[in-house]
Amino acid sequence: MTNLFVPGVSVVEKVIRPLVVYGFLVLALRAGGRRELAQLNSFDLVVLLTISNTVQNAIIGNDNSLLGGLIGAATLVLVNAAVVRYLYRHPDLERKLEGGPVWLVRDGRVIAENLRRELITEEELMAAIRRQGLSSVEECDQVILETSGTITVVPRRPTPVEAVLARLDRLEALLARQTAGQGPA
Repeated sequence: MTNLFVPGVSVVEKVIRPLVVYGFLVLALRAGGRRELAQLNSFDLVVLLTISNTVQNAIIGNDNSLLGGLIGAATLVLVNAAVVRYLYRHPDLERKLEGGPVWLVRDGRVIAENLRRELITEEELMAAIRRQGLSSVEECDQVILETSGTITVVPRRPTPVEAVLARLDRLEALLARQTAGQGPA
């Protein structure tokens, strides 16, 4: 029973260890780029899974007690809740830490420099576009890499002038068919 409820290290150490690991991981994942957050490939997934195993001992130390694990987990949850609330109340600081959205496509044209900077391949971009039901970059008005790491695809919509021209083309084609069917009078 003592292994369950008697931590192998002090409670203060059980709180400090997760705090330090939390801070380190937030900074490391931010430095790794947004793709680590949502646009995972198999290599990214392997890294995230092995990070959790790697930092486990750093969080719990020489302690395998149930209470020690609960203290560490509670510390992580409480610190994260506090950070999220703080950043919610300080949106300017959150913008500085998280950065802003990055446009990958504008007006149906790929912004190659932004793809390179964010380490997103054209294949990954096309996969995100296809997931939104579009088949080509030209069909996109905008494709945006959000601060959360998700990719938002905004399809092109015809401008009012383009819509009127398309209607005129349809009317012209309809009139041409009707005129061709009637022949000369």
